[in-house]
Amino acid sequence: MSIILGIDVGGSGIKGAPVDLEKGDFAADRLRIATPEKSTPQNVAAVIAEIIANFSDTIGDAPVGLTIPAPVVHGRVPFIANLHKSWTGLEAEKFFADELGRHVTIVNDADGAGLAEVNFGAAKGHPGLVILTTLGTGIGSAMIYRGTLIPNAELGHLEIDGFDAEKRAASSIKEKEGLSYPKWAKRLQRYYSHVEMLFSPDLFVVGGGVSKDSDQFLPLLELRTPIVPAKMRNRAGIIGAALAARDALAHPDPLHAADLEAAPSKAKKKPV
Repeated sequence: MSIILGIDVGGSGIKGAPVDLEKGDFAADRLRIATPEKSTPQNVAAVIAEIIANFSDTIGDAPVGLTIPAPVVHGRVPFIANLHKSWTGLEAEKFFADELGRHVTIVNDADGAGLAEVNFGAAKGHPGLVILTTLGTGIGSAMIYRGTLIPNAELGHLEIDGFDAEKRAASSIKEKEGLSYPKWAKRLQRYYSHVEMLFSPDLFVVGGGVSKDSDQFLPLLELRTPIVPAKMRNRAGIIGAALAARDALAHPDPLHAADLEAAPSKAKKKPV
């Protein structure tokens, strides 16, 4: 199956597009709809149904991959920060499969970006341990070893010098405190040196909107590990979601595979 619908659910917008996984690119222009002010799972599902309907001629009954700004543990969301608190504890994959009447895979947004970079971007085909970090409001992270995702690595929450790392080194902190790139780079140095010591990665990939200015801060870092900017930019979430959905079909999670297989057939709604 080469065409899968990828959807990136964020705090301000929900973006989706059919993804051609042979080419690693969108099969049609993406559609963006504002995230409902009350971003409950039910309200988000309604928006996703609208996106699915928009691409129905292209995707047929293809599965759907979703990225969300939260950990996803065997289809369940243990906690959430940037969407409605009713997501907490939700058996999210089963819920969305029931709501949408089709197979749904959900993955953390940074994990999705990591998958996209390893398959089609800055770390394409890398044979070792790749750590992607997204520098934004916080610090998201993904760890991929020999092409296999190690999910839910919350490396932005490492405690460094008595601080949650992202509270000192996220790009939002740079803006909030008015830090120059050289001053911010000193904080990034402390962060990446610590991650390097803990995990001995073979490659760092740096994403987030600030990565477009990577030439102003990455050369200031002194690391053993090569560090490069991400390439997929705003396509990463959607393409990573589609990759996660394809992988879930090929390699079902044995810890909740039975629920996933049953959920679409139990859906009371017709496929959209």
